[in-house]
Amino acid sequence: MEFSSELFVFLVLALSMTACSILAVTTKRILRAATYLLFVLFGTAGIYFLLNYTFLGAVQLLIYAGGITVLYVFSILLTSSQDNEHIEKFKSSKIFAGLLASLAGLGICLFIILKNKFAPSQFTHGELDIKTIGHALMGAGKHQYILPFEVISLLLLACIVGGILIARKR
Repeated sequence: MEFSSELFVFLVLALSMTACSILAVTTKRILRAATYLLFVLFGTAGIYFLLNYTFLGAVQLLIYAGGITVLYVFSILLTSSQDNEHIEKFKSSKIFAGLLASLAGLGICLFIILKNKFAPSQFTHGELDIKTIGHALMGAGKHQYILPFEVISLLLLACIVGGILIARKR
């Protein structure tokens, strides 16, 4: 296997995403966790761009890295209290359960990766044209996605309203 610039960029993105995802779940400050999550989402968009999926990369940046992270930050700022003295310590049983769940997830992922063959000839770089993607996203047919799109928009609206109601109670 030769070491190309694409491989180097992929390794940098993968390592930074791994480090930021570990930091996001281990930090005790919620705003730092949201910032690390933002870096993971940027890295995912970078991998999409590396694979020449420009539409998915742009959607990743606009929807997830932009909109969802802003929603998280506003939810955190609206609902968090000023004093963080009530942070509970983790019990050893919770740490053991978390490690057990992590190992089970790792085992399932390794089983799937090792069981299936991911031949390079089955993968082609590039994407469909924008017209085909647009018809698939906004169509109401069998394999089209207007209903999930609307359900997700209602879910996000409910989250925003819920965050405002929780903040107003204080």
